[in-house]
This record gives sequence, C-alpha cells and structure tokens, in this order.
Amino acid sequence: MAQNLKFFQTILILLLQDYISAEDGEIRASCRTAPADLVFILDGSYSVGPENFEIIKRWLVNITRNFDIGPKFIQVGVVQYSDYPVLEIPLGTHDSSENLIREMEYIQYLGGNTRTGRAIQFAIDHLFAKSSRFLTKIAVVLTDGKSQDEVKEAAAEARKNKITLFAIGVGSEIEEDELRAIANKPSSTYVFYVEDYIAISRIREVIKQKLCEESVCPTRIPVAARDEKGFDILLGLGVKKKAKKRIQISSSNAKAYEITSNIDLSEFTRNVFPEGLPPSYVFVSTQRFKVRKTWDLWRILSLDGRPQITVTVNGEDKTLSFTTTSLINGTQVVTFTAPRVKTLFDEGWHQIRLLVTETHVTLYIDDQETEMKPLNPVLGIYISGLTQIGKYVGKEETVQFDVQKLRIYCDPEQNNRETACEIPGFVSMIDELSRIG
Repeated sequence: MAQNLKFFQTILILLLQDYISAEDGEIRASCRTAPADLVFILDGSYSVGPENFEIIKRWLVNITRNFDIGPKFIQVGVVQYSDYPVLEIPLGTHDSSENLIREMEYIQYLGGNTRTGRAIQFAIDHLFAKSSRFLTKIAVVLTDGKSQDEVKEAAAEARKNKITLFAIGVGSEIEEDELRAIANKPSSTYVFYVEDYIAISRIREVIKQKLCEESVCPTRIPVAARDEKGFDILLGLGVKKKAKKRIQISSSNAKAYEITSNIDLSEFTRNVFPEGLPPSYVFVSTQRFKVRKTWDLWRILSLDGRPQITVTVNGEDKTLSFTTTSLINGTQVVTFTAPRVKTLFDEGWHQIRLLVTETHVTLYIDDQETEMKPLNPVLGIYISGLTQIGKYVGKEETVQFDVQKLRIYCDPEQNNRETACEIPGFVSMIDELSRIG
C-alpha cells in the first residue's frame, strides 16, 4: 500500500512539473498529443455476432485510451456498417477521452450484410470531408468477411483524399486480396490478420504503434527498394551545408562528413521532431572518432538545457549510454558495458544501432546484437529546446569526428532489415550464408 502511495505521489509530482514547464513555454510532444483525424470503420454484419461486437468495442476503447482527445489533439470518429453505414460517432464532437469512451460503449450491434466499400465511401463523405483540420487522416477498417460490394474504388478515393487506410481481417472467411486492395502499401505495414475476435487484443500494441507512426513521423527516408518513415537527423540539422569536407569510405560507395569543432550541429527540436517520437523506434548512426572524452553523439535537450534523450559515448571507460525520459524519475540512463562496445573506440568506422521499445533498449554494433537493457515507461519529449549532434556532455563545444549516417526509423521492424553495409569489410549474415552455401 505504501509503495503504491509513493508511486502515485511521484506521478503527481511529474504531472505538476509538466504543468509548470508548459506554463514556461515548453510543450511535451508524443503520440498522445499528435493531432490527427482517426476513423474506425467497424463491420457490424451478421457474421460478427453480438458477443464478438462487444469484444470489438472493448478493443476500440483500449486503443482510444492511448491518445489525448480534443480539438488540438486526436479526434476520433466511428462508423458501423452492414447493409448500410451508420454514423456512430462524428469527428470533432468530443473534447475528452472519457466522453468519447462512454459513447463508444453505447454503440449497438447492427446485424446485416457486409458492404465495406459503401462504408469507406461514407467515411470519406460524412466524416473526413466535414473536418476542417488539415492534418493526418487515418481510417481503420475492421472486417471478418468478404465484402458484398466493390472496395477498390472507395479505397482509391480515400487515398486520393490523402486518407491512410489500415485493414484488419478477422477469421477464416476474409479475403487477403480484398484487404490488400483496401489498405495502403506496403501490405506488411497496413494489413493485419487475426484468427478470431479474441485475438485482436494481441495486435493492440502493434496498431497503437502504427497509428502513432502515421501521426508523428511525417517524413520518409529512402532505404533500398522502399521508403521508411523516419527522421534523417543529418538532413534535419543541415549537415550537408555546414560540413564542407566530404569523405569517401574505403571499400564502399558511402560518403561521410568531417565534423570539426567550428561546426554547430544544432536545431530547434520542433523543426526536427515536431510531434515527438513514437513509443518504439530504431536509432542508427555510422561514425568514427578519436576523442577519448565523454560526449553526446546525439541529444535532445529541454528549453533549459536538460538532457531528455541522448546517446553518449563514454571515452574514459569505453562504454555507451542511452538516456531517455521516464514516467518514474523524469529521466533514466542505461549504460552498455559488453566487451564488444570497446570496439567503437578503435578509431575505425562502426555502426551503432539502438532498438528502443516501450520496455527495453537493445544495442547492436556493426549489425551484431550486443546487449539489452530494461526501460521504465517513458514520457513525451519537450520540443521547445534543441536537438544536437556531436557535443561534449554539458557543453556547447562540438566534438571532432566523422559521420556517415544518423537516423531514426519509426518502424521497429526496420531493425531486422537494416544492415551495416557501409562499414568497410562488413559481411552480412545473408552474404555469409551464401558464401558457405
């Protein structure tokens, strides 16, 4: 009991600190606060049944709890459909999650046939078209059977209106081709399948992450044959203009930048991460350095200069630290001390990759998993301060080093696709298996 009381006291203090900081002009940004119009298009046909529809409603409520609802934040609408679509909840009618959730719980199951195409078109005409906000538009279609009307034309119309479509198929009667026709591409990002309605709870966190990626990650990074949502931090901080000397990495086609002490790599965070960061992401940096002091490879500072997120190179003890926000203590720091970390200090090119999730951060060095550390729940970041690259800890002095890549990918699955092919002599696992074969 005493521990619970202490925990809630801590949360109250943090919330008060947030309030005071906001009064001082700082804004804490995250998926909770990123503005978007989000519409759920729910199958209410006979094949669903009243019991399963109650499961859908609980799932809907649990998804909605992850967002701040209001005119400045996310607005949620709901369409239920069978033979005809029914506007259950219009966009923009609620200014709190409590009122929205209460109305979701009152939705009554329809029953009838399955006309998904008509429902998508209805959402376009009667929800999105009536919204006066020019921001991210997302629709999530949840269905358990083949539509009895055409979906392609309505889905194409949605995309023409810059509406991002997700498709979730439930059960064995769904048609994969139809879901792919509804959803945006690639299907691996926008189409989901579950075996029954009980199983939709298992994809709740994935859906939350994907919805978040749409609202907080407005830019894309060209990667191989596809574009990935994310942030090219070198581009965002103007490295190409500021760093005069380019370097060709030997034995690869990659080009890098020479960063000297007279270059200031700083930018207002609101210009780099305007809506904060998603709950899970991948940080990737390829660099070489000689400095033996402690410095921040990358950091996000609050308006008063407090570190919120940092990747810190500890030159004296040859370790690497990751700092992020914390719901418990305000900030949290984990330090990676595995033997492989010492290779970063051999003055050669190396890739640092951090897979950050809501519960753990995992370090990869040159595409090799090195060490995993637990994380406490995090808070959003203040975006009124600075984002910086290559600064000594606690100072504005720039470190002299070379950097080829410094990015954040919003999709944590990019961790499985990313390689360190820009590193001289790097051999991927696929190449190694091919050689052995």
